[in-house]
Amino acid sequence: MSEADPKPVTFLDRWTRLSLARRIMLAAAIWGLIVLIGGALALSALYRAQTLSLLSDELDQTLITLTRDMTREGAFLPDGRVTDDNHVFLSTDSRYQTQYSGRYWAIVAVDESGDPVGDLRSRSLWDEPVPMSPRLLKRALATPGTTQFGIGPGPAGQRTFAAAKAILVENRETPLVLVAAADRAQNDAAATRFRNLLIGTMVVLFGSVFAAMVAGIRYSLRPLVKLGHDIAEIREGTRLKLADDYPSEVQPLTEELNKLVDHNRQVVERARTHVGNLAHALKTPIAVLRNEATGETQLDDVVRRQVDSMQTNVEHYLKRARMAARAEALGARTEVRPVLDGIARLMNRLYDSKGIDVTVTGAEAAVFRGEQQDLEEMVGNLMENACKWARADVQVNVADDAAELRIEVDDDGPGLTGEEREGALKRGVRLDETTPGTGLGLSIVTELAELHKGVLELDVAPAGGLRARLRFPKR
Repeated sequence: MSEADPKPVTFLDRWTRLSLARRIMLAAAIWGLIVLIGGALALSALYRAQTLSLLSDELDQTLITLTRDMTREGAFLPDGRVTDDNHVFLSTDSRYQTQYSGRYWAIVAVDESGDPVGDLRSRSLWDEPVPMSPRLLKRALATPGTTQFGIGPGPAGQRTFAAAKAILVENRETPLVLVAAADRAQNDAAATRFRNLLIGTMVVLFGSVFAAMVAGIRYSLRPLVKLGHDIAEIREGTRLKLADDYPSEVQPLTEELNKLVDHNRQVVERARTHVGNLAHALKTPIAVLRNEATGETQLDDVVRRQVDSMQTNVEHYLKRARMAARAEALGARTEVRPVLDGIARLMNRLYDSKGIDVTVTGAEAAVFRGEQQDLEEMVGNLMENACKWARADVQVNVADDAAELRIEVDDDGPGLTGEEREGALKRGVRLDETTPGTGLGLSIVTELAELHKGVLELDVAPAGGLRARLRFPKR
């Protein structure tokens, strides 16, 4: 795979990007579904097995009743054959008298090889085959006196559950096989109803438990959400430190964050102190060199030029160091419109003789995440530059939304070409030597904007002049 090809996103990558709440809810949902589905299937199977067990007991009891009825007078003919001419077999149970009622019995005679040779059956079975599979017959003959159970076809397409038991009687060389069978439709229907009811109950239970779990997770993670909001307020300058009303599990984190914020402020203060000390330390040597180079010699001239260059560079980099220290400070925030309105009033007074009118429009509640003097430095340079080149109007507009803060300074002057706009941002470049200045204004604005994670852009203003746009992202 080449470096240009994007790395495939794996399941682990997606999982690690999930929020804590979604991880817990997803894991709980999967485990809950496994437990509930498994439980529903297990209980359904248990219920079905229990109904079959009850049916087995009933059929076994029917075989016992058949065995007892065979001891009554008239149940056997002299040659050993079984007869029901006297209606001695289960005569009191109407289910065995109604055709295809779902309850059946039969007494099956077999030959020496175990094949059926005749039977005596209940009226409910009518002329249908005895509901006993060959496998069940074979098992019953293999274990005389023991009841065997099996599933097989019944009359009218019924699916029956049958019990068979082989018994030995007097005057017969081969055993008789007693058969009792029942239609499983009612048992299966009951098991199906129980399964559906169980699944419905499990779904409702899972939904209610999952909803309660989601509410509990959201409530439990609320301190983390509050922590995120409080940290954002510290960064925006509306809060100095985190409160101490967090749960005990989060409290150590908030204490460390408060220490980090305090440390950041201390670092910024030390940086400001060092910058001030450096400025004072450099002023005296530069002043001494300037005072000593008062002659008219070539050396004096070289020293004066180099001292001026040193002074310019020292002021530039000291200012940049101060700006960097202020930009790294947490919690600094400045309302934009009051600063811009103040600069506009100053520009109107300074350039009143040229007939320049400076107006400010846009968002009233916009906030700059930085110190006031940084904002004044950037916007002041742009507005002063616009007033120098404008014919009559300078428009300043403030736009503030969820994504970024934008400050646009438009003039109606001659404007710049694309190449000139690109070159104007380079340090020390002056496009018109007849206009006073050092050429450092726009480069300073660019550096200061970058320190605040922003950018300076030059474009064409609607009036044909230059548009200088400052953009500061919110995130």
